Amino acid sequence: MKIKRNKKGPDGYEDDDPSDPDFPAGELVRVANFLPPPEELVFPGEETEKVTIVLKKASVDFFRAKAKKFHTKYQRMIREVLDRYVTRYQDPQ
Repeated sequence: MKIKRNKKGPDGYEDDDPSDPDFPAGELVRVANFLPPPEELVFPGEETEKVTIVLKKASVDFFRAKAKKFHTKYQRMIREVLDRYVTRYQDPQ
């Protein structure tokens, strides 16, 4: 039986190559979607710290478009997503 191999991507790995560091390993577990829809990411600010971060252009474009639609700032929306992620996975103290 012939096995059809996928073409290598820009990272040099084939889609089904287990040596790819992004290839799933072990038992897969579905996690609940806890991220809010964009319209729920508009909140008054708290104390912040300025950082530099590199994001995919598509991600920034998405947040810019949603921020324009909801008359807010895209950085604030990104910050809220990160804050909710931290709240969800932060160890209780």
